[in-house]
Amino acid sequence: MQKKPYYITTAIAYTSGKPHIGNTYEAVLADAIARFKRKQGFDVFFQTGTDEHGQKIQEKATTAGVTPQQFVDGVAGEIKGIWDLVGTSYDKFMRTTDEYHVKQVSKIFKKFYDQGDIYKGYYEGMYCTPCESFWTESQLVDGKCPDCGREVKPAKEEAYFFKMGKYADRLIEHINTHPEFIQPVSRKNEMMNNFLLKGLQDLCLSRTSFTWGVPVEFDPRHVVYVWFDALTNYITGIGYDAEGNHSENYKKYWPADLHLIGKDILRFHTIYWPIFLMALGEPLPKQVFGHPWLLMGDGKMSKSKGNVIYADDLARLFGVDAVRYFVLHEMPFDNDGQITWELVAERFNTDLANVLGNLVSRTVAMIDKYFGGTVVKSLPQNEEDPDSEFKATVSGVAKKVIGKADELKIADAISEIFTLFRRANKYIDETMPWALAKDENKKAHLNDVLYNLAEAIQMGASLLDSFMPQTSEKIFTAFGGNSRSLEECSLFGQRESVTVTAIPPLFARIDFKALEPEIEKIREAQIAEAQKATAQPATEEKTEEKTMEISIDDFCKVELKVGEIIACESVPKSSKLLHETVKFGDEVRSVVSGIAKHYKPEELVGKKVVFVTNLAPRKVCGILSEGMILAAEDEKGVLSLVTPDKAEIESGAKLG
Repeated sequence: MQKKPYYITTAIAYTSGKPHIGNTYEAVLADAIARFKRKQGFDVFFQTGTDEHGQKIQEKATTAGVTPQQFVDGVAGEIKGIWDLVGTSYDKFMRTTDEYHVKQVSKIFKKFYDQGDIYKGYYEGMYCTPCESFWTESQLVDGKCPDCGREVKPAKEEAYFFKMGKYADRLIEHINTHPEFIQPVSRKNEMMNNFLLKGLQDLCLSRTSFTWGVPVEFDPRHVVYVWFDALTNYITGIGYDAEGNHSENYKKYWPADLHLIGKDILRFHTIYWPIFLMALGEPLPKQVFGHPWLLMGDGKMSKSKGNVIYADDLARLFGVDAVRYFVLHEMPFDNDGQITWELVAERFNTDLANVLGNLVSRTVAMIDKYFGGTVVKSLPQNEEDPDSEFKATVSGVAKKVIGKADELKIADAISEIFTLFRRANKYIDETMPWALAKDENKKAHLNDVLYNLAEAIQMGASLLDSFMPQTSEKIFTAFGGNSRSLEECSLFGQRESVTVTAIPPLFARIDFKALEPEIEKIREAQIAEAQKATAQPATEEKTEEKTMEISIDDFCKVELKVGEIIACESVPKSSKLLHETVKFGDEVRSVVSGIAKHYKPEELVGKKVVFVTNLAPRKVCGILSEGMILAAEDEKGVLSLVTPDKAEIESGAKLG
């Protein structure tokens, strides 16, 4: 029987720098879906890759002193390495600098021009370089880019435009008649109400102010708009040809079953991309899923704050499957999730070490101790099987997992599997194998209990192998079996006997305090890198440090308050740090400062000092720091704290 094709894609990663764990989450999620679909019997084609053109890339390459191609080659290699590290089982890693793709983008652009979908004009508006997007004044939010919140600059240049309104009604009808097209539903409502129903403006489709892009074949002063270039990867990557000579892969896999993207780029994938396809006369993808963001604590990740988390650092400290478990299990279906080093360690210990690791270790050890490593399947002596409820519960998990996975609710699917593992741990407590072992008359029941546990664990591992493949393989090694099909995961008692092999602990509990020095090194390296990136180079004529100009709006973002230090102590194992307890009006905060070489703790108690109070909290040497003390230091290294000149000013007073 021929397998049904299933085509899944991620958004291609922009090659402006190393992707953090929030970016990597998308690749892991797509991989989990692709693996599960293969397990369901689909002929899966999984495509991911890199987006490599645009003004931002050209600027970064110039800053780095290399060509744009050299720059993207390096970053694309790093992205591919991270995708490989986390076990992404892609079938194609697409690059928009690939020769075939570049040729097809040029052909598609010409096709649109020839059929009257594109015309030349001038664009005048506000441009966001990081997003590679033009905006009108009315679309800005507080004068800034509505997508990323960064500064925009006025721009005017000759450009080609796509007649979006020509296809808008068709797209509205398609969305209304295909409720599954945009998921979750909240994303569909956002696109309809905020964009489509308000009327679409024609889309700027080329640029002349930079050169790093696909040239417009018939007007070489222009390069194709980076988003148009990027979106077409979904068809060029599987062999679309603008002249109709499509590859077998394109005929087999298009339309895509699922475009998996971040919610921030939904407009490009659910409005621009479908309209481009309509203009090409090609079918639309079956579904676009805009997943939520993975945030650091309560906000976005930033190197300048030292709070960016990368997959390779996580994998080094916790292991690849622990990383996969966290990002897949902790992300809700349609709300943003949170990640911190502490949360990863907590989930590692509670779920992976305590629930799964402990279950496998105990079961293997008991089978080895009480039966020399082998237990056998047997029929219950009585008409009523005392363990029937446990078997029924375990056998029913597969159906639940399949249902959740089909809805793309991967976190819920994994929760169902861990419910199975928790039930198995409870089964051990209920049956007390160690007590059964003391009574020779209960030896048969002891065998059945341990056999049942081995079966439950192997069924759970077979369901888990799409999400944590390395862990499942280790479990199969321990119990001498192989991954079971989804149908077999619904049938208890597949093996006549089980022989176990002792393996190292799957997840040994982690002492987070032991990891904190390494995490602090990672944070300090990020801050140093961010400072280096923004530093102005000195010249022979002028060697003094040049400070970047900011606007009054930038300054107003910094919250400065007078704080009274009510307690202070040295930080153990640090010669530089002091830990201050600071009162800001009715609020008391903990602050860690690198001023121990200039002040003794007792000198600071009672002092009123100016602090920055709206920095993101972070741990320094295991101590929470919720602000930053302000001080001045001269060329001789003399340091002085910034203090108010009137002692009667109250703590908590704002500066401004």
